[in-house]
Amino acid sequence: MATHAQCPTLGHDTEAFLSTLAGIVGAAHVLTQDDEVARYVSEWRRTYPGAALAVVRPATTDEVARVVAACAAHGVPVVPQGGNTGLVGGSTPDASRTEVVLSLGRMAAVRRVDPQDNTLTVEAGCTVLAAQEAAAAHGRLFPLSLASEGSATIGGVLSTNAGGEQVLRYGNTRDLTLGLEVVLADGRVLDALSVLRKDNTGYDLKHLFIGGEGTLGVVTTATFKLFSLPRKVVTAWVAVRDPQAAVELLTRLTDAVGERVTAFELIGREALAQVLAHASPGMRDPLAGDYPWAVLLDVSETSAQLDPTPAVEAVLGAAMDAGLVSDAALAASGQQAHDFWALREHVPEAQRLHGPSIKHDISVPISLIPVFIEEAGEALARLMPGIRVVCFGHVGDGNLHYNQSPPAGLSAADFRAQEEAVHDVVHAVAARLRGSISAEHGVGRLKQSAFLHYTSPVALDLMARIKRVLDPDNTFNPGRVLPRDVLSSSHVF
Repeated sequence: MATHAQCPTLGHDTEAFLSTLAGIVGAAHVLTQDDEVARYVSEWRRTYPGAALAVVRPATTDEVARVVAACAAHGVPVVPQGGNTGLVGGSTPDASRTEVVLSLGRMAAVRRVDPQDNTLTVEAGCTVLAAQEAAAAHGRLFPLSLASEGSATIGGVLSTNAGGEQVLRYGNTRDLTLGLEVVLADGRVLDALSVLRKDNTGYDLKHLFIGGEGTLGVVTTATFKLFSLPRKVVTAWVAVRDPQAAVELLTRLTDAVGERVTAFELIGREALAQVLAHASPGMRDPLAGDYPWAVLLDVSETSAQLDPTPAVEAVLGAAMDAGLVSDAALAASGQQAHDFWALREHVPEAQRLHGPSIKHDISVPISLIPVFIEEAGEALARLMPGIRVVCFGHVGDGNLHYNQSPPAGLSAADFRAQEEAVHDVVHAVAARLRGSISAEHGVGRLKQSAFLHYTSPVALDLMARIKRVLDPDNTFNPGRVLPRDVLSSSHVF
């Protein structure tokens, strides 16, 4: 297989530089062959395929620090990478063959689980699923849960401040994080692996790196909050009249059972139809009839003495009487609950199998979700008659995955030709409602133009100043989140 070409910025020193990296992590963990690096240089949607100078796989924080220091000394950009499940082009190299991909997959250890402190300390390459399993083995819950949890890593979810399905009760990654260990751009290590719930000594630096998309530092280890395992979970699939009915049902349910509402997902008919069209054996609609919207909800209770089922049934009964709900099915077993959730989690894959799609990850105030869906739908219909909206997401925290599939008969090329116009329509409605163009996926390269358009100049300048202080040579993930021209035009550059 062919090896990567000589790095233009290193010239004849390329081999010497690669030898330096090999001396740090071992030659077997400096990958340069095209077949070796293939899975690291393109994300699963293949939106941003790239070409790396090398993929380096350190095994310890010290090795990460030494690799980063070597790259900084030679002026080589570093692209930190976890499970490479990102959706916005933030974790793959560009096509220049000048960037080193720093893969943290070998750093996957669970360092400590403490049931009394209710904390979990894990390395950045540990998958979310492995972290969940480590906590469960000690009778505790690590509540971060998302469809890609089997391959998404701790470092990746920290870098994008991922949310997932249980944000409503437990918060997103930022809310769950107590402490971090971070390698800085000059190779120094920030040890802020605190397990404290309260500490007001100075600035809380960890928040700079959570959601920083690998542009400010490389997270190598993190400490998270843990919770009691639920003893009883009520899962229901509910047919609702419209999004307004879903929001009203959420209010009624929260009033009845409080923080026990763990998840509350809205699923539009087009999303469910695509799932059923590409369903695995045994996957079926839990309800009869052609209802327009579904809600998938979980209510969980940690006490063995309490059962929230009667309260959930009472809320659903009253909602039916009020015309908000037309039908509902409560899972009769853990397997049936799993089957309900499989429908929700299969939506992204079903849309991929269904054909080309345009994706959005927006958030608006919960009360304005119905307004957003109505206004964005009407605007898209004017732009592209017959466009199909695949809407699903986390109503409990205002985050919708608001995607589009082409009208019947429209070619993929013609559909893609209008992608920017579709983005403009959706983002404009979200912004008008004081929402966000990116609720949990990040900015990366995909959403840069919208990010720059809707973010205030003051905020952009402050971000550029922070970047300059922490990464003055733009070593980490250059061109992601903040483009180079924005950094160069900042007051401090």
